Amino acid sequence: MVERPWWRRLFGAAKAAGLDPARPDLVVVASSFDDAEACSAALKRGDRFVPADEVVLRHHLRVPGEHVARVCELAAQDGYAPAQTDEPGLLLLQRVQVLDALHCSQERSRMAGLAQRHDGVAEGWEALQPG
Repeated sequence: MVERPWWRRLFGAAKAAGLDPARPDLVVVASSFDDAEACSAALKRGDRFVPADEVVLRHHLRVPGEHVARVCELAAQDGYAPAQTDEPGLLLLQRVQVLDALHCSQERSRMAGLAQRHDGVAEGWEALQPG
């Protein structure tokens, strides 16, 4: 885990407009596709994860095609938008946020419930930050 200097955490860094999910330099800094793994363990394992900085939190869902529009509509209420994928049957939902273990766990549970209510499954999540 990469720590920012104390003075940057205290005073913050000048940020123009938040993290752009379409940035080409985003890399996966933490992820978990194991239901039994705690988010805290996955985030700790992410050696390039900077906790004080925003991430693009991306959830991987498998939802039947007839439910995709409704799942996207419901997820949009919480600020999620679908992301581009080349894999058939995979729905990627993402949003920008500051991530910690508690919020990661809450969002993972929320996505699992959303997918299950629409005959699908949440496969896992990943956090992306500029590389």
